[in-house]
Amino acid sequence: MHEPMPASAMNYGDNGGKQLNPLLPGYSFNLYLVAGVTPIIENGPLDFFIDRPNGMKGFIINMTVKGEGKVVDGDESFICRTGDLLLFSPETPHYYGRAPGSPDWYHRWVYFRPRGYWANWLKWPHPTRRVGKLSLGSPELIAEFDALFQEIDRTHRGERRTSEELAINLLERLLIRAYEERPENLPKPIDSRVQAACQFIAKNLADDLGLDDIARHVCLSPSRLAHLFREQMGMNIVRWREDQRVLLAKHLLQSTRTPVSRVSEIVGYEDQLYFSRVFRKRVGISPSGYRKSCDTEPHPLVDPQLMTPLATFAFEALQKGSRG
Repeated sequence: MHEPMPASAMNYGDNGGKQLNPLLPGYSFNLYLVAGVTPIIENGPLDFFIDRPNGMKGFIINMTVKGEGKVVDGDESFICRTGDLLLFSPETPHYYGRAPGSPDWYHRWVYFRPRGYWANWLKWPHPTRRVGKLSLGSPELIAEFDALFQEIDRTHRGERRTSEELAINLLERLLIRAYEERPENLPKPIDSRVQAACQFIAKNLADDLGLDDIARHVCLSPSRLAHLFREQMGMNIVRWREDQRVLLAKHLLQSTRTPVSRVSEIVGYEDQLYFSRVFRKRVGISPSGYRKSCDTEPHPLVDPQLMTPLATFAFEALQKGSRG
């Protein structure tokens, strides 16, 4: 953690009776974005509890980087430690300070007025009533977020004409990363049998495999596989296979000169008209129209780097089949 800039060096002062130091009571926060770090040391000049019973007009997000803080939320309270992020929404009462027994509490913070499309990023879980909290689980994550807070502060203090816009852009990144790290948004491991089913389907896209065939391959009953697949993948097997067929068709149409009729066969549709209906329903345009809309000229081969691993499995399997 970098040493905080002392309040006296922050270019904040008193001007005509206005409090211009955001670390002290009375600052108006009448801006779209303000950022900084609050270094609270026991018995120091900042060792008092922030008390804003009516909250603020905007949001404030803070991150503990050293020591412990205590946050009172209604009739309850909790302790925040290194790596804990807090989010106070507008009009949420603020009552927090250094935790008793902790020699200090250093926290970085950003006050901001959000843009409309940030709404989903600002719905945090609340440990008590209204104050959102997210605990970062590793030193690497803590270092990443600490660096983002510092960069927002440093950028906003810059003298460029676009300093505020650039700082807001960095804040968006911070909020998105926080959204990604919320427990409910972390990727969940996929059952190995479901993975095996996906790979088996992808390698045999041109074949009309039934549920029994796939279940037999992964050593599950058809009903158990159907339930597990939907639970893990969020859709049934037929819908997932159709997705993979359309995905592979898009790659073939964009990256090869293969006729549409042949593309239809390769991805598992004997009836070209039915393939066209499925493709149009999913992509919003016919296969031939999609090919014409592609910006680049078709190339002889599909670039495997453009394909998902499972679609690559299918393409390789189909290439082998065509050579046989």
